[in-house]
Amino acid sequence: MAILKGTFLDEITHDIPSQNWTKKDWAKDFDAMHAVGIDTVILIRAGYKQHTVFESEVLKKEMNTFPVYDDLMDLFLEQAERCGMNFYFGLYDSGKYWVNGEYQKEIEVNKAFCDEVVQKYGDRKAFKGWYVSHEIGRYEKGVLDVYEELSIHLKKLKDQPILISPYVHGVKQFSDEAISFDDHTNEWRKIFDHISGLIDIVAFQDGQVGYDELQNYLMAHKQLADEFNLECWSNVESFDRDMPIKFLPLPFKNLRYKMELAEKAGVENLITFEFSHFMSPNSVYPAAHGLYDQYKSWLLDQGYQLP
Repeated sequence: MAILKGTFLDEITHDIPSQNWTKKDWAKDFDAMHAVGIDTVILIRAGYKQHTVFESEVLKKEMNTFPVYDDLMDLFLEQAERCGMNFYFGLYDSGKYWVNGEYQKEIEVNKAFCDEVVQKYGDRKAFKGWYVSHEIGRYEKGVLDVYEELSIHLKKLKDQPILISPYVHGVKQFSDEAISFDDHTNEWRKIFDHISGLIDIVAFQDGQVGYDELQNYLMAHKQLADEFNLECWSNVESFDRDMPIKFLPLPFKNLRYKMELAEKAGVENLITFEFSHFMSPNSVYPAAHGLYDQYKSWLLDQGYQLP
């Protein structure tokens, strides 16, 4: 039975609200994750533009970042260690250099930043992986150069798995600019050929195409990943892209359906974006409380032994 084994942690963001949680609130949420079998947490990004999760001397100098009053990196590692979870560190997204084609500058800032991260947190027990937070949906050589140079650097700093979570350039996000299924698979064959041996795990976001198309995409992703010796996960989005409001919790029936399709496709692991906002009993959204309750009840009905 395939269940959600991981979740992103999204505290440095630009499209979902802060929940203004204290350390006590985060501890309660990690307990809720653990209670439904989540064993991996992935920091979606350690910084975005001028916001960061800890007071970084590198980013303060390079990006003139704002003050950080609470060290969220330490907090997340502490909670992951308490709950016996693996923590994947998400890199810095300038929101500027790489999107403007200044790829080498994005690389240089991230290299120096990751050096600092490993010096400060590299010996922490829960620190078990890297997440390259620069998302793509199509072949973009400049971004692939970012992947390549950073992956080599990360492995030298701390040799552990590197995860990416790309998107499908699909109709739900790109409307008339969406590309066809064939174009998608052809471009991702080129991408995997470029990053094979550098990236270890790929977890495609599953929300940009219609539910009637999703099975074909999941199967294609698994086949391509196998072809290039990549581990294939699925990022089972727990927010709803079909509502006019960005973003609300997904109906449980849709979450379950996507999980069942991913299991049929043979993916190795299921993660979600993102537990704390969209399916936590502690979320700012009351609908997330109901999603958690339904998901937990379903696990029990399926005979899953909860911790």
